[in-house]
Amino acid sequence: MSSHNQNISQLALELGLAMSEMKSKLRQKIQIKINEYDPSLSFELIEILGLLWRNDGINQQEISNQISKDKSSITYLINNLVKRELVERIEYKNDRRNKQIFLTQSGRKLMEKLYPWALELYEKAAGDLHESELNNALLLIKQMTTNLNK
Repeated sequence: MSSHNQNISQLALELGLAMSEMKSKLRQKIQIKINEYDPSLSFELIEILGLLWRNDGINQQEISNQISKDKSSITYLINNLVKRELVERIEYKNDRRNKQIFLTQSGRKLMEKLYPWALELYEKAAGDLHESELNNALLLIKQMTTNLNK
């Protein structure tokens, strides 16, 4: 491996570790806020509710893909949310086996309270970064993810 490739590999490793650390810190801080509101809610449950808040009506496979958890874990979490009456499953008209997941009125009310807290933490994480810096970082991460999917 050339010295240039070794440097690229090392930088990519450092970037991956930094992203993991940032996600872990955000997760901790979001969980602290969630615990203030309702200690029985987990970060994973809120993560699904947040995804539905932005993309209501997607199916379990799409949720699984976007959250990077296996489908059986997502099924368990969604069952938990259904029991809490925060989401509901609605069958597709053409395919009864495939169900869309929607926030209930209670789920929407919960997210109206919690989502701004999460956005505040992300704003804090962004600090004094410029929009163009964040856009470039987002493009970079998406390209690296695409490279891994090849």
